[in-house]
Amino acid sequence: MPGIDKVIQIFKIKDLRKKILFILGVFAIFRLMANLPIPGVDAAKVEQFFGNNQTLGLLNMFTGGALDNLSIAMLGLSPYITAVIIFQIMTLIFPKLERIYKEEGEQGRQKFNQYCRIAAIPFAALQGYGMFMLFKSQGLIAQSSLAVLLVSVLSITAGSMILMWLGELLSEKGIGNGVSLLIFAGIVAEFPKSVYQLGSVFQQAQIFSYILFFLLAIFIVSAVIIITEGRRNIPVSYAKRVRGQKMYGGVSTYLPLNINPAGVIPIIFALSILLLPQMLSSFLKNAGGMVGNVSGAISSFLENAWVYGTIYFFLVFLFTFFYTAVTFDPKAIATNLQKMGGFVPGIRPGVSTSSYLSYILNRVLVVGALFLGIIAVMPSIIMGVTGVQQFGFLIGGTSVLIVVSVVLETTRQIKAQIEMRDYENF
Repeated sequence: MPGIDKVIQIFKIKDLRKKILFILGVFAIFRLMANLPIPGVDAAKVEQFFGNNQTLGLLNMFTGGALDNLSIAMLGLSPYITAVIIFQIMTLIFPKLERIYKEEGEQGRQKFNQYCRIAAIPFAALQGYGMFMLFKSQGLIAQSSLAVLLVSVLSITAGSMILMWLGELLSEKGIGNGVSLLIFAGIVAEFPKSVYQLGSVFQQAQIFSYILFFLLAIFIVSAVIIITEGRRNIPVSYAKRVRGQKMYGGVSTYLPLNINPAGVIPIIFALSILLLPQMLSSFLKNAGGMVGNVSGAISSFLENAWVYGTIYFFLVFLFTFFYTAVTFDPKAIATNLQKMGGFVPGIRPGVSTSSYLSYILNRVLVVGALFLGIIAVMPSIIMGVTGVQQFGFLIGGTSVLIVVSVVLETTRQIKAQIEMRDYENF
């Protein structure tokens, strides 16, 4: 079989085998951390609470069950991701930070990443404290003394920092992006549990819903692959230049614009924005008085599936444009093309090329943003169509997007490693 032959070929290459075994070893450490709970946890109440909370259930899926175990890895990589997103947004406000991020090359990128790592520590401590107080207010933590609070917050912060370190080790010594691989591992780790829960509630009368679910699953995975791999190619030509006795340029190529250049970041950002008022209202609605009444009204308002889904969709749509504006600069690309003697046929170099790239990008982004928005609310759509709640978590659009993207990227990199070695042997 071609697939088995390819796997055997991968493990025959020593460097590739070591990288894959290293990735599996890091995954094992991640799973161990996801099952080490913080002090004073009431396991029975935790299971009941997460079974009735859809939003935290979605976050739990990203952490591989670390959240519903109230483990030291309950925050996953969210503090680091939050820090990266905030610093990327700050590049629009502070020119010096933008210069470090975009103009100072690899050294500037390393400095920028160091700022993100340092900022992730207070973010992890604040989020850990917020989670502890939320779970304490729900009665999930039996012991809540000051000592338990300090130990829990320090453990949660340390757990997030260890995961951040493991993610960077994976990027350095493994294959692909370490942060994406750890999120992928968390989602895949929850898959068997979701399948088991789906089987436990199976009823013969719902056989049509199950068939519809599997058809939807095939359609969603196919759509995610098509959009993830989809590109709008802009033709680029290079003028002929003579240097000495050699002639350079005179070739034609293309500039690829991804349909979804922002990846899954807008969904994560929108989810964080939506989660904040939900957590605050859940925490304050029992406070009494005007604060308690307002918090209860906000909580009830966001619990409406239509309201939550609509806000979530528009936040993802807007953040797709916003994040792409932060990370993709048509003016810089047009300037670089002009310096290298490149031009888009029929378009003047410089400002005209920049305007043309912006025009094309905005048209492509409409498709990408609509796709991400639909993917974000897909669990609610699936649950509404099939009537089975477990279906939404099993084939949640965000999780499928991450899994498919990571699998495609990792497969591509492994294939490139094999071809490189085949070429060397040839």
